[in-house]
Amino acid sequence: MIETWTTELPHGITLSCRSAGERGRPVLMFLHGFPEAAFVWDELLAHFARPQHGGFRCVAPNLRGYERSSSPPEPEAYRAKHLNADIAALIAQECGAAGQLAALVAHDWGGALAWGLASLQPGLMQRLVIVNSPHPQTFWRGLRASPTQQAASAYMNFLIRPDAEALLAADDFARLWPFFDLMGARGAGPMQAAHQRLDVGTSTKTTSADANATSFGQPATLPTGAGWLTEPLRAQYRAVWQGDGSRPGAGLTGGLNYYRASPLRPPREGDPAAAAVDLPEDAFTVPMPTLVLWAMQDSALPPELIDGLERWVPDLRLARIADGTHWVVHEQPGRVAGLIEGFLLSDG
Repeated sequence: MIETWTTELPHGITLSCRSAGERGRPVLMFLHGFPEAAFVWDELLAHFARPQHGGFRCVAPNLRGYERSSSPPEPEAYRAKHLNADIAALIAQECGAAGQLAALVAHDWGGALAWGLASLQPGLMQRLVIVNSPHPQTFWRGLRASPTQQAASAYMNFLIRPDAEALLAADDFARLWPFFDLMGARGAGPMQAAHQRLDVGTSTKTTSADANATSFGQPATLPTGAGWLTEPLRAQYRAVWQGDGSRPGAGLTGGLNYYRASPLRPPREGDPAAAAVDLPEDAFTVPMPTLVLWAMQDSALPPELIDGLERWVPDLRLARIADGTHWVVHEQPGRVAGLIEGFLLSDG
């Protein structure tokens, strides 16, 4: 059974959380990405809490800015040092001041936080699991020099617009659903329709906002597990995005502020973005055993992002999932759980 609760951290931030499993057991913590929330991990929380799958205490916070967690209005409050402080404080509450997670499991923006936390405070976790979230070094490399990655990440420059919430919320989030539909979340028909709408928008040049907001492209084939985005699940997403209803897209502001606070986005005229960032060559080195699951049909994060990853992750296990997209946790939850379980219960 999934439990929901809130906790106040010592520095004044409140996180709403979901969990399964008994307190006192080894802890797995799961970090979600954009435009999602902690509920996306429910199936894995329940799986790993069962005795036959490790009997872990499983915790998934809604990150700062999401759902009922604290959502400061200013983008500055979403810089990495603040986000890392939230997760470190939650780990201390769950594991004790000197305790460690059995593993930190993370996807998308949650993975960005996890890479940073694992490199800066490796004592907080025994293992790291990343699902389709690029290492900062390879992402920086791609944003600076790869036309493929720059095109795939063009949507990021849409998401930092001051009116992004209102634009995304218009017509029942018509610009946001394609983030899923373009990768087969509702099956072949909606995927093709979303792709056709994108083609029309970019060819007529009348809806550049749409083009930037939906520039993920289309996977080569329909992924295994396509059609996972059911109407009840759409309702869960919609409720998160609506937030308190005070204005259109009120629940999106926190997630969008992650993009507004970060310089890691494609350069454009008047905004050097990632090109102005200088990363030391050893920055974000991760010492603990790390499993990276990479769905190869992720059209937002192409496979070039895992090239050379062992340079910064010397104890790396890399599992490529040929028939999955960015949303592989939804498409193939059993396969994802099995790969993670094999890693957690292995000796090395």
